[in-house]
Amino acid sequence: MIEKILPTEVGTAWAASDPPEATLFPEEEALVAKAVAKRRAEFTTGRWCARRALAQLGQPAVAIGSGPKREPLWPAGFVGTITHCAGYRAAAVARTDVLRSLGIDAEPDAPLPEGVLDSVSLPEERAWLAEQTDAEIHFDRLLFCMKEAVYKAWFPLTGRWLGFEDARISIDPITATFEAQLLPADSPLERFEGRYLAENRLLLAAIAVTG
Repeated sequence: MIEKILPTEVGTAWAASDPPEATLFPEEEALVAKAVAKRRAEFTTGRWCARRALAQLGQPAVAIGSGPKREPLWPAGFVGTITHCAGYRAAAVARTDVLRSLGIDAEPDAPLPEGVLDSVSLPEERAWLAEQTDAEIHFDRLLFCMKEAVYKAWFPLTGRWLGFEDARISIDPITATFEAQLLPADSPLERFEGRYLAENRLLLAAIAVTG
């Protein structure tokens, strides 16, 4: 599904479950050696999706390690992003001469847990959400999904943390697009633009950074 909201130059792969053929390289095994079964399964399928996505762009299967912030370490010449939630795992990759960065996120189309919205949103975002009284999807969860995608696109460009309060999201339900205004004073970019999809009781958000 994630391919529907990304450029055609992006390699993508996704899975709705954890297939038995999904395996890890020894270097990756070490990263989840002490993880609980749920974390190990989503990590394994995420890496499996990443290798399938890379293969679409001609990259042979390689181990995909993790950096100090648990970010995937992609082969030279590639950027990418991985996401997972209940019932969905996905990866998207691109060559660095095509895109500077990618960010995707997937969430269940369900309300955020009580008390979470205030900690992940700005006042103007909450005001907009309050007006969506007849929405067919859970825009509060979609907002969270978009902010996760923003961080995943931001980190490879800066190597820095970005808080939920550091991006102001504007959503256009007519075009199923969004804009994230990046608020840090020293941000190398003013904004990200992205697309979203609501399908099969899932919410997906994607950002592809060009230039």
